Order: sequence, then C-alpha cells, then structure tokens
Amino acid sequence: MGFKCGIVGLPNVGKSTLFNALTASKNAEAANFPFCTIDPNIGLVDVPDDRLDKLSNLSKSKKKIYANITFVDIAGLVKGASKGEGLGNKFLSHIREVDAIVHLVRCFDSEKIQHVNSQINPLNDLETINTEILLADIDIIQKKLEKGKRKLLDTKEILTLEKKLKSLNSEKNEVFEEPENKFLLRLGLLSMKPRIIVCNVDEKSLSDGNKYTESVKKKYSKENIVVICADIEDQIMDLDKKERESFMREIGLDKTGLNKLIREGYSLLNLNTFFTSGPEESRAWTIKKNTLAPKAAGIIHTDFEKNFIRAETVTSEDFIKFGSMEKCKEIGKLRIEGKDYIVKDGDVLYFRVNP
Repeated sequence: MGFKCGIVGLPNVGKSTLFNALTASKNAEAANFPFCTIDPNIGLVDVPDDRLDKLSNLSKSKKKIYANITFVDIAGLVKGASKGEGLGNKFLSHIREVDAIVHLVRCFDSEKIQHVNSQINPLNDLETINTEILLADIDIIQKKLEKGKRKLLDTKEILTLEKKLKSLNSEKNEVFEEPENKFLLRLGLLSMKPRIIVCNVDEKSLSDGNKYTESVKKKYSKENIVVICADIEDQIMDLDKKERESFMREIGLDKTGLNKLIREGYSLLNLNTFFTSGPEESRAWTIKKNTLAPKAAGIIHTDFEKNFIRAETVTSEDFIKFGSMEKCKEIGKLRIEGKDYIVKDGDVLYFRVNP
C-alpha cells in the first residue's frame, strides 16, 4: 500500500510549486492569481530508501521498486468554502479522498506574489481553513442527525454524533472510544484526518525560520510542522544527483522537503516498510505498524495471506552486513516466524505459502 497526501492551503501560498518540486514535474500550473488549480493534480512519487538500494545491489536484482506516496495538489480554498464559495465544494470533496493533509501556509514576504487576503499572516490562514473544515463537518453531522430522527441510525450512533457535534462547536478535542472513532471515520469527517503543517519560507529563512514560522510553532506546538522553501525544492529537482548534492551542501540543506514530508507522513499514519529481495526484484512494501506476517504477505498477493505457512526474516541491517539471506541463515541471523509475528520496520521477508 502507498498513501495519499493532499496539499491544501489558501490561493497563492506555493502549493503548485511544492507539488512540482515533490513530483519532479511541471504538471501543476503555478501562477500569480487565485484558482489556477481547479482540478487536482496528482503525482506518484518514489520513497527514497538507501536500504533498498543496498539490498538491490547485494542481490544483483534486475528490478528495484520503491514504495510510493501520492501527492494531490488541491485547489486553493477561501473563506466560505463550506458554503460553496470559490471552489469550495470541489475543494472539500477532494480532501475527503486523501489519507493525510499537507497544510501549506505562506511564511515569506514578496511584493511580486499577491496574497488573497492582502497580508501575510499564517495563523489567520490556518484558522480560515480550520474553520471551513469544521463547518463542513458540522454540516455533515447535522444532516446525519436529521436522518437519525427517521430511524436510520441506532441510539449509540446518534449519541456519538451529538457528542462529536458538541466537540466541533466548542473546538475541543474530546476523547472518543474506538467504536465511536470507527463510526465517525466512516463518515469521512475532514477534521479527523491527520495533518502536517508545512511552512513555506524564502531561502534566507530556511535554516533558522522567521517570525512567521515561530508564530506557527508557538500556537501549534503539538502538531507536526515542517519548514521548507518550495522555490529551492523546485530548483533542486531540476538538477542531476551530483549537482543536487553539491547545491544542498552549499545552502546547508541535509534533507530535501520530500524526505522530510515522507518521514513525517510515515510517522503520522503509523506506517512501516518491509522488503523482499532476490535476483529478479528487490522491493519496498508499505504496511501499517503492528501488521501481522500473514497480512503483510497479503500486500504482495491476496493468496499469500490465505495460504500463509511461515515467514523467513532477517533485519535489513544484517542482510546488508552479511551480504545475503543465505549467509544470514548460515550464521544464525535468519528467524522463522509464524502467523502471530508482528512485522518490524526494515525486515527482509521471504514468505512460505501453500501452493
């Protein structure tokens, strides 16, 4: 499985520039006027992983397949979107389709690029989108409750909806039980989607931030925050590997924005990576944390889960250190795991299944 991140924000904050950089493409039009993105741009991006590179080299694999992440560049939102202002209805429907939200806010000054509200204030920008998302969710719940009165919902579901409605209206994060959360998630509530706040800065603010990023970090100290410069990311992706490494060293950048977003995204969505490696193919597979071995096998092929016998596994560190699955087996580093084994991040697995 991969995962899908929607890049959202007000118009002209750099969403399309960031999308182009992340996907190493020029698919998204970046222009100095609102709503230049109407239909969402979608890009599938390989997840860089040097463990896979090393495994592929050691196995002399004919193919190397990275895990991937899908980025969706969603049209800019404005105040009143929940009531259909701007491209509101389209915007909200597109957010419902993603696993996580990358909320991009503008944290740089520029006379060349206009701001939809005529002033740079990332806290106000965040508040605008937060409010529209809450209002959209309140509308969904109110409509569900109206149906509930016509006996389409049971008593527990009605109580859960009323509790959630109260929570949204008061903007308090009330604690919900697991069955309540499962029911609410089925409704596609936008406020329940995990998010990463991305502060888009100019080059001079990339290392130490600025007054705008500090205000965001102060108010949203408990959230996932990444600071990037979309323009720099776009320039980096135009370079070949050697030029890119040299340029990053010059500006003191140790990781690209893509790597930062992937790291935060995997953590946010509780994802792990396991590997398969052999002469034909080395491949990275994405799973949820605490996934059992048969379920992980089913990611490769549904029949593997049904016909699972056991998993032969070594850590990617041991595979790389000793050179192969066979060598790990010789020195006792290979383990035989059954149906109750929880796959760990970095495991290299070979599944035994009934024919």
